[in-house]
Amino acid sequence: MLYLNALVEGLTAVLSWPAFGLMLLGVGIGVVVTMVPGLGGVFAFSVMLPFTFAMTPIQAFAFLLGMHAVTTVNDEIWSVLFAVPSEANATATILDGHPLAKQGHAGRAIGAHLFSSLIGGIFGAALLAAAIPLVRPFVLSFGNPELFMLVVLGLTFVASLSGRRIMPGMIVAGLGLVLSMVGQDPITSQLRFTFGQLFLQEGPPLVSVVLGLFAVPAVIELSVRRTSIATAKVDLGDDLMEGVKDAFRHWKLVLVSSGIGALLGMIPGLGGSVSQWVAYGWARDHSKNKAQFGKGAIEGVLAPAAATNSKEGGHLLPTIVFGVPAGASMALLLGAFLIVGLVPGPKMLTDHLDITFAMVWILVLAHIVSVVVCLVFLRQLVAITHVRATVLIPFILSFIFIGSYVGKNDMGGVAVTVVFGAIGYLLVLLDWPRPPLVLGFILGHLAENYLWLSQQTFGLAWLERPLVITLMVIIAGYLVYVASQRRNNRIVALRLELAEATAG
Repeated sequence: MLYLNALVEGLTAVLSWPAFGLMLLGVGIGVVVTMVPGLGGVFAFSVMLPFTFAMTPIQAFAFLLGMHAVTTVNDEIWSVLFAVPSEANATATILDGHPLAKQGHAGRAIGAHLFSSLIGGIFGAALLAAAIPLVRPFVLSFGNPELFMLVVLGLTFVASLSGRRIMPGMIVAGLGLVLSMVGQDPITSQLRFTFGQLFLQEGPPLVSVVLGLFAVPAVIELSVRRTSIATAKVDLGDDLMEGVKDAFRHWKLVLVSSGIGALLGMIPGLGGSVSQWVAYGWARDHSKNKAQFGKGAIEGVLAPAAATNSKEGGHLLPTIVFGVPAGASMALLLGAFLIVGLVPGPKMLTDHLDITFAMVWILVLAHIVSVVVCLVFLRQLVAITHVRATVLIPFILSFIFIGSYVGKNDMGGVAVTVVFGAIGYLLVLLDWPRPPLVLGFILGHLAENYLWLSQQTFGLAWLERPLVITLMVIIAGYLVYVASQRRNNRIVALRLELAEATAG
């Protein structure tokens, strides 16, 4: 009864004025911010945080979380249309969303993305509401050894992200791991591989790396083809509805991906950038048409969209209950807690339970409003894909280099984008996978930190911890599954070749 009353009180508070109006204002700001690559949720949070000083707690959270929700929804629209992500969280969508746009199915890709995002966002919020009374023992059971094994689990998805070319994928992932070592050593604080460049002290900016790997090759391809992004006209109404149907047609995939995003979102450091790739890899492994991935598979749009948006509910759990931010945006949200006079922790589940459930409702309502806003302007967005490349390229390049610069307010970010643009285009020419590099880069420094802390704290005894052993078994089982799938695929391919040769 206590939780039900708090749930109703939270909804009433969010729907009251001016909290609901502030949420709509936050959604509008989020839409504008995501128009520029690199200016994602973290940028919006940092700029708008000072405006919450005169707000009540629910008003402040309605404004900030409403703004943040729309950035997670909108990020991937630009990935679909231009292969230019607003943030690194939207990278996985490029692999299949942009090919669909080039085939004239931008409406379908965006429709699938929007409704998968909506389902994922609501799923994450529902999980947050359900897990609030139960989450404390679960989160406290994870120490550095368990976090290290989770990172290793994430790295095993290199196998599924590499397609049929496993060795090139491993090489590219290795390059990502090496890249993660650039910057300050987390153990000795010594600088590594910075070549005297101050902007590399914290490593290459992730947004600059992602823009270079994915956006620059797409622009080069546009300039070579000298056509529009989409090579075929579409009936947006029919195509959009087909995307909506895809979200419900693959409802199991959307729910599983939502679960992946929400659960990984609970673990500090393993947020959207990791969960989207894990969901994408899971979708590919369980698809009946693996060969279509990377060429326009609708499952490759649905899975990362659901995971990226559901992880917001997971992110809020450790932030609210323990004051431990699970991502950069949640770290800034802690600043909002202090500004409005709240302290994250057990009191959020007792004295301020109504505010906690209000945050759940804000996630649900903000995702609904965000999807409606995107649908209203969808026709104008998709029309851009039919504009000639010679008109679009200058604007796209401007967005790319502005996004590269604002990451650290340094021209070094632009240089990183240029370098990785060349690397990305070379990988395209070689037909080598690019996602493993991003995964290796993201997880490399996390693996180094967690392994060192585990070794220093427990010695080799950390290998005997029950959860570590459980995760080892899961990793081994996954690798065996991937190996058997590849063996079965080779057998099927050989049988088809023999059948064709016999028929010939």
